[in-house]
Amino acid sequence: MHDELLTLKNLGKTSAQWLHASGIHTLDDLRRLGAVEAYLAVRTRGFSASRVLLYAIEGALRDLDWKALPASVKDELNQRLNSSHHTN
Repeated sequence: MHDELLTLKNLGKTSAQWLHASGIHTLDDLRRLGAVEAYLAVRTRGFSASRVLLYAIEGALRDLDWKALPASVKDELNQRLNSSHHTN
């Protein structure tokens, strides 16, 4: 079976399994949700994903290794994550 998520940068078998379990199956699903919402969906399902998954998803969306994400992008992701925690 072809797993589109596994063809994306940064996403390995475990990340893909967590995303699938969270109802995220394709690149279009990731694009629709964005990195923060996709990460929160995984965390909400009880998976112990670290912030690296957040960065990995953003990198996958940008077709970029997560380690190459600029600090400003990581800061923005963390700000959006923190503000979404306060609204939930």
